[in-house]
Amino acid sequence: MNNQRWLSISFLAFFFTWGVFVPYWTGWLTNEKGMSVKAASIIMGAGMVVRAFSTFLIFPYLTSRTSYIRVIKWMTLLSVVIAIFYIPESTFTTLLIITVLFSIVYPIILPGVESGASVLMQKERIHYGKSRSFGSIGYTIALLLVGGATAIWNEQAILYMMIAGLAAAGIFFMRPAPAVLNELPEKLVHPVEKAGIRSLFATKGFPVIMLLAILLQGAHASYYNYGYLFLDDLDVNGFTIGVILNIAVLFEIIFFTQADRFLSNMRISTMFLLAGVGSTVRWVIIFLFPTAAIFVLSQGLHALSFGIAHYAFIQYISKNLPHSKIASAQGFYAAFAMSLSAAILTFPAGYLYDLSPGAAFLGMTVCTIPAVVIVLVTRKRLAY
Repeated sequence: MNNQRWLSISFLAFFFTWGVFVPYWTGWLTNEKGMSVKAASIIMGAGMVVRAFSTFLIFPYLTSRTSYIRVIKWMTLLSVVIAIFYIPESTFTTLLIITVLFSIVYPIILPGVESGASVLMQKERIHYGKSRSFGSIGYTIALLLVGGATAIWNEQAILYMMIAGLAAAGIFFMRPAPAVLNELPEKLVHPVEKAGIRSLFATKGFPVIMLLAILLQGAHASYYNYGYLFLDDLDVNGFTIGVILNIAVLFEIIFFTQADRFLSNMRISTMFLLAGVGSTVRWVIIFLFPTAAIFVLSQGLHALSFGIAHYAFIQYISKNLPHSKIASAQGFYAAFAMSLSAAILTFPAGYLYDLSPGAAFLGMTVCTIPAVVIVLVTRKRLAY
């Protein structure tokens, strides 16, 4: 198996499980475990906070002592074991504890694969967008299968599909991986210490790039946690919800398959500007027109709100950072942009959702509008 194909399947395997966990887990907690929206928000928010510290502290610690592939492999297998504990009937406290443990282990897989991708981009010249599109395909498959399974059976199918997906991913990661990802860590990165973090943030433009990523990725908190419930409250059936959520991923797939071709030479600031404007429009129209039809139309903007913002960050670190800083940059991104920002916003979003479902989406513009302003103010001075 060549390196490009290995990375493609790695993204597909992980994002299949991500497609089960992110859009459906809050709904599973409320419908199958009997949690209120507020209680489910506390559990998910706590999990995202733990996820942030895990990817920021534990992931760099592990990659400073062993190879990327060993981290990916063992975190996947541990995730399977912990997920099984969700099966019995559970109280709020038990679910909270299991979710915290799961959030320590499971999210580390993503920066592991992404860091591996960055190393392969630099050393093997693989095409990131081509492989990342397979992650979106895996996400799409999960949405369709979960939507169909919940329509035929019930929400308990969500958990079983998560366990099956993690088990399949674990089997794949046990197979031979690219040689560069099996190298001793000191050949790829230096141990992440305070000096390394200071050095990372001393890199020109990195603090601004990270802030933009945090704002724009955090702005998806309402969509990831309440998109399923929003459509369910509009009396859309389970299978149709899966199809609707897949529209966003379809545009994401199209974007990633073409991104290397059309955007590799575009300025990073321009990409972030497009992402900020697209994200703002997306959340505003859902608030103004709270219907399933408008929600469907807004899904096309996912290529801007998520796709371009993510691609911009990956392009920045692959072009501007040496191997020694990639793991810490990915850990920071996974912790603060993909976890902590969404975790913090989950709590007020849950409160807004109880007041008015559409208000939870409008509230996300508290991140997107400042992101647009930051790009306009800094792009000339920092020349990014």
